[in-house]
Amino acid sequence: MPDHVPAAVPAGERPALRADCANCFGLCCVALTLTASADFAISKEAGKPCHNLRDDFRCGIHTRLRSEGFSGCTVYDCFGAGQKVSQETYGGRDWRREPGTAQQMFQVFPVMRQLHELLWYLTEALALPAAAPLHADLGQARDATEHLTDRPAGTLAELDVSAHRDAVAALLLRTSQLVRAAVPRRRKRDHRGADLIGARLRGADLHGANLRGAYLIAADLTGADLRVADLIGADFRDAELAGADLTGSLFLTQAQLNAARGDAATRLPPSLTRPSHWGP
Repeated sequence: MPDHVPAAVPAGERPALRADCANCFGLCCVALTLTASADFAISKEAGKPCHNLRDDFRCGIHTRLRSEGFSGCTVYDCFGAGQKVSQETYGGRDWRREPGTAQQMFQVFPVMRQLHELLWYLTEALALPAAAPLHADLGQARDATEHLTDRPAGTLAELDVSAHRDAVAALLLRTSQLVRAAVPRRRKRDHRGADLIGARLRGADLHGANLRGAYLIAADLTGADLRVADLIGADFRDAELAGADLTGSLFLTQAQLNAARGDAATRLPPSLTRPSHWGP
């Protein structure tokens, strides 16, 4: 039986959609709200800098985030929105030297982040041969999304991105259905939005499954077959992926992997990297 594993977008083809902290004004450390929990050692309001943010916009405990109680920071991904807002939308004018930009910049950042996440998914979808019938629509959606990211700061701050997200989400779902159509029907399990928290799925056959938005927190997916599974929005916090096969999985992000646990035997799409905290 053929593997039905679609081609993935190589890592080098999405540089603008990968976080470049060296060219960002520490926006995720300021613009977002933190709530004291297992993910964050402190609580802080949106717009207030984290006490770990240095004057050069670098994190003072970057190499110790997990041990210092900030594991939530290690699984956050802005998809390149930080450098886009910092260097393009605001032309390199930072909120410290020009405090008048701060409030608006912190409003623009989460909007840009949503748009860049959509660009990540759309770029991946356009590389899937099985989605060829939708490539024209996907291309138009990507162009429209890129156009939105280039709008002036004032327009972006007021942008209601919800309607655009809904339209793109519907298109991505059609893409998923086309790609997964090659997987035998008996194997395409539908777990969309399912509560699989702590589920025992060791060695499970989830090839081509729909796991959109599924709660897989602390689930045991050791050795599971997740090839061509739709993983958009799936919550993998503390999920065990040791020995699992995620090659060809759809819409998987680095943040999802960073939130999970795995090992050297976990098979990943070439566009993503093995998290440094994973064991051997």
